[in-house]
Amino acid sequence: MILVTGATGLVGCHILFKLLEKGQQVRALYRAGSDLERVKRVFGYYSTTPEGLYNKIEWYEADILDPAALDEAFKNINRVYHCAALISFDPKDKKRLYKTNVVGTQNVINYCIHHRVEKICYVSSIAALGDGAYQQLMNEETEWDENTQSAYSVTKYGAEKEVWRGAQEGLQVVIVNPGIIIGPGFWHSGSGALFKLVAKKPKWYPPGGSGVVTINDVTESMIGLMNSDITGERYVLVNQNMTYKEIFSAIAREYNLSAPKKVFKKWHLRLLLPLDWLHARIYNKARKITSDNIKGLSNIKIFDGKKIERHLPFSYELMAQAIYFGCNKYKAEYPDKFL
Repeated sequence: MILVTGATGLVGCHILFKLLEKGQQVRALYRAGSDLERVKRVFGYYSTTPEGLYNKIEWYEADILDPAALDEAFKNINRVYHCAALISFDPKDKKRLYKTNVVGTQNVINYCIHHRVEKICYVSSIAALGDGAYQQLMNEETEWDENTQSAYSVTKYGAEKEVWRGAQEGLQVVIVNPGIIIGPGFWHSGSGALFKLVAKKPKWYPPGGSGVVTINDVTESMIGLMNSDITGERYVLVNQNMTYKEIFSAIAREYNLSAPKKVFKKWHLRLLLPLDWLHARIYNKARKITSDNIKGLSNIKIFDGKKIERHLPFSYELMAQAIYFGCNKYKAEYPDKFL
C-alpha cells in the first residue's frame, strides 16, 4: 500500500488521483479540519466518476508532528509520497515552518525506517537550491548558502537533510524540487492565487521571475521515479523560466482580459512593507509583503530542469495548456468574477 502525506494539498490530491487512476491502493493522511470535499472537486476536473475514485481512498487522520498517530498510519505501507509542508514567508511563522517541514519530515523518515518502507519520494522546492549569482542557471548542484535564504528555504533544505539521513540508513529516496507549480483547484495559495489575482484585473505586476512547472509534470515525474530503480537523486522540476509579467499576461490572455502593464519596482514594494506590517498587526492577518518575498518577487531566477528528461522516459508538457486548463476551471467555479 502507498501512503500520501499532505493529501489535501495541490500536489497531494493530484498524486492521489494519478495513483488511483493506475489502480494503486492508497492511504491518505489528513489533518483535522482539512477540506476533503476539495479533493473530490479536483478529481472531478479529470474524471466523470470522481466519487468512485474518492471512495477507494483509505483516509487516515494524523498530523506528521504526532508520532503516535504516525506509527499506526505506516503499518503495511511499502511506499511513501511525502507532500506535507508549510509554505510561508511571514516572519512570525518561523517556528511553525521548522516544526512542520523539518521535524515533520524527521518523523516521516523515522517511521519509514521503523516500518521498513521500500522507498520515499519527498516533494521539496526550488527554494531549497542555492541562491546562485544573478541570473545564473541553477540546478541540483548549485551551491547552498544558508545566509542568503528565507526561513522557508532553510526549512525545506533542512527537510532534505532528513531525507538524506534516511538514505544513509538504507531507505531508498528520491527528491523533487518543483518550481512554481501551475495547477487548478487551490485558488487561495501558490499559483492558484495568481489565477485569482489576475481575474481582478491588476494594473501592476512584480518585476522578477522564476521557474514554473505543471502539476501534471510534477506528479508524472514523481510516479516515474518511484517506479524506477533510481535512488539517492534529486531533480529540479522546471519546464520553463518565466517572468511574472509573462505569467500574468498568459493568464490574462486566457481570461480575455488586458494584461497588467505597470511594473512594481523593488522600492515600490519596500514602501509598502511597513504598511503591510501595520495592517497585519491591527487586523491580526498574515503578512503579505516581507523582506523575503520582496526578494523573491524582485529577482529573476533561472533553473535547469533537464536532468529528469535524461534519467526517465519523460518530457514536459506545454505550459500554455496548463494555464488554459487552470483558467477555464477558475472561470467555471467563479463565473461571477467575469460578468
